[in-house]
Amino acid sequence: MDQARFYGGHFLLALPGMQDMRFDHSVIAMCVHDANGALGIAVGEEMEGVRLRDLLESFDIDGSKVGDVPVLRGGPVEPRRGFVLHSLDWAGQDMVHVDKLWGLSGSLDILKAIAEGRGPSRYLVALGYAGWGAGQLEEEMAGESWFLAPGDAGLLFDTPTRSKWSAIFAAAGVDSSHLVSGAGSA
Repeated sequence: MDQARFYGGHFLLALPGMQDMRFDHSVIAMCVHDANGALGIAVGEEMEGVRLRDLLESFDIDGSKVGDVPVLRGGPVEPRRGFVLHSLDWAGQDMVHVDKLWGLSGSLDILKAIAEGRGPSRYLVALGYAGWGAGQLEEEMAGESWFLAPGDAGLLFDTPTRSKWSAIFAAAGVDSSHLVSGAGSA
């Protein structure tokens, strides 16, 4: 695949005026992008009333040693399927390395490791994902829906959820308060 079209390890930020309101002000950590399609995890919205301890308990995993960590709304596809974006100091079965920036895991092994205190040092837990079929993301990138920003583990793990959208724009040199919806004409 042409390297210029590979967006894994980047952030996709929804631009104002995006038609699909499910992605309004979305920040998506892109994890996989190849000829078959793309997969990313939205990291800019917490699920109301869902915490990591609750999720662990639903799998009969003792979460009493885990902090009060929110679960993120990872995207509209398979909203009951869990994913963990994490630092690369932990590796388990089926982990996807995302451009030496972060890992993506979807097995119960990582949840058990986190609960037992032997998991990754930094992580975000999400339910659902954002997915695109072959060529679909390329089409959307040609429009005015998404802004592509370089991936950064610090921005991913250390920036508060509600601040990610503006913080990632700022890191890319864009003042998000100046963004307006719609295209202009001369």
